[in-house]
Amino acid sequence: MYHVDDQDSVKELKDLPQSSVGAPIPIIVEDEHRTIVAYYVQQSDPDWDGTTVRAVGPDSDDELVAIVKFNSYATMFGPPNDEAFSGHPLAARGLHPCGFFEILDSSWIRGLERMNSVHPYHRKADFLARYRHFVLSFHDTTFECIASGFEVVGTRTGSVIGAIADSIDTLQG
Repeated sequence: MYHVDDQDSVKELKDLPQSSVGAPIPIIVEDEHRTIVAYYVQQSDPDWDGTTVRAVGPDSDDELVAIVKFNSYATMFGPPNDEAFSGHPLAARGLHPCGFFEILDSSWIRGLERMNSVHPYHRKADFLARYRHFVLSFHDTTFECIASGFEVVGTRTGSVIGAIADSIDTLQG
């Protein structure tokens, strides 16, 4: 994890479909330059009376799945989950579970820039202008990414496993 200083700020984004608040079951596949994230989208049944539970898994084949592709430079995936989210170094600045965020003036990007500064062709201004810090916080995990951009590839009905399998070809371009 990176160390946050007083410059980092959190901006919530609304560019992605809302992840399921119960079981988004995100799956990630990546190569050196691209990362694909697939997750279940929040769906509300207006007839649900609260007396039943619907369990889903990565192979549930009748769910709405979002597919997002990042032009990635660095990624992290894992803790915290929603119960421990207040322990994230940016939680006090507005980061919360089940959302999509951009971290402005990111400590993580600035740390990567310092690390890369030993490269003979490194240009600080170009490096800092090229990358953005994104956070997708889910129910049980958090995904963070330094990327030059992202695209919502789309949504489809099926399973997250099927969505990832069908999306792997997009790593080629």
